[in-house]
Amino acid sequence: MGKITIVGIGPGNISEMTPKARLAIETAEIIAGYNTYIKLIPELVSGKKIIGTAMMQEIERCQMAIEESRSGKNVALISSGDAGIYGMAGLVIDMILDLPENERPQFEVVAGISAVNAAAAILGAPLMHDFAVISLSDLMTPWELIKKRVECAAVGDFVIALYNPKSKKRVKNILEVQEILLRYKNKNTPVGIVTNAGRLNEQKIISTLENFTTEEINMFTLVLIGNSQTYVKAGFMITPRGY
Repeated sequence: MGKITIVGIGPGNISEMTPKARLAIETAEIIAGYNTYIKLIPELVSGKKIIGTAMMQEIERCQMAIEESRSGKNVALISSGDAGIYGMAGLVIDMILDLPENERPQFEVVAGISAVNAAAAILGAPLMHDFAVISLSDLMTPWELIKKRVECAAVGDFVIALYNPKSKKRVKNILEVQEILLRYKNKNTPVGIVTNAGRLNEQKIISTLENFTTEEINMFTLVLIGNSQTYVKAGFMITPRGY
């Protein structure tokens, strides 16, 4: 029986990958992952067998990775950012634990630098106090539930990080979220917008809650909305901790 290592490769730049994550990929015989993420690390996967699939084929990808590990192979199943944050860790662990105990491959989760960490570092220090992370993708979560979570985070005065804020088909959700937030937060609340964090063409914009939806926002963007104490100084967002 082999081993499957579930690896977070970080935001995309190899320099921001943890040494443990890099070692797991370098020592693996087989690399499995979403094709777009595999293309981010060509120098680490050269010469290895690749199990690459498109979006919406997560179950098939995990099943193939598990079967390879059960046959005695050392497999690295990769996700961008951290594999346990909107990544593949939950799905593949659940599938492994559904197997009879004597048929389960070994598995390990290797942490990675999440996009929220990378974006926060680019913006300054917006996550110095309590924060909530919410995905606006309603492919797997009902939109009404997402809106409820946004409202609860706004009522609690959390800093809010938005993953998957806007896609070509999903253009109105971010406007609904803005409307909800404006009920509870000041219109001048700082909002940081980071696109392609840790990748080529990285962009950073600091706007306000009232105006941020006029900026270019897509599926490679992370949006960080400050709490009532967050401020902007010399082009950086800071949420005071109270030291």
